[in-house]
Amino acid sequence: MSDVKADQRAAALARRDALSEHYRAEASSNAAALAEPLLARLAPSVVSGYWPIRSEADPRPLLAAARLIDAAIALPFLADAVTMRFRHFEHDARLVPAGFGTYGPPETAAEIVPDLLIVPLAAFDRALNRIGYGKGHFDRAIARLIEAGRRPVLLGLAFAVQEVDKIAAEPHDIPLDFLVTERELMAAPPHA
Repeated sequence: MSDVKADQRAAALARRDALSEHYRAEASSNAAALAEPLLARLAPSVVSGYWPIRSEADPRPLLAAARLIDAAIALPFLADAVTMRFRHFEHDARLVPAGFGTYGPPETAAEIVPDLLIVPLAAFDRALNRIGYGKGHFDRAIARLIEAGRRPVLLGLAFAVQEVDKIAAEPHDIPLDFLVTERELMAAPPHA
């Protein structure tokens, strides 16, 4: 199963990498516009995004939309090699290396718990299963929040080219609640 996921990850990332920088910027803005009504309906108190790396869909337009509904913004950081947590991110705050090649608020920023988590991903399917980058940081952080009784709404952010037919979900995989691309906002199918 891990070989299949690795192949799906590599193929989806290659398609994403092939998108032009201009397309990725425009598509990220389009995705944010599609997700704005969802943010308004859910009215989360704390929204966590991520600082984009490589060719990722940029969550900053979504985070700007969350600020407009008075949500506090958080960004993830690695507390140790395997534990991801979230710090409050002021709009004009200086960012520091936060682990896994990205940036986040400095140690002086307060830790906060998101009730809506914008999740980066390598690939997704229509059942809103996701393949991450293979390190499990988001999976462990989500599982920890669920165990603490603080399950956030999970909103995946991707480009349409990252879609695959079917991801072989494993028992530890937690499907997304919603996923937004530049083309559409998808909701998880109802549970049987």
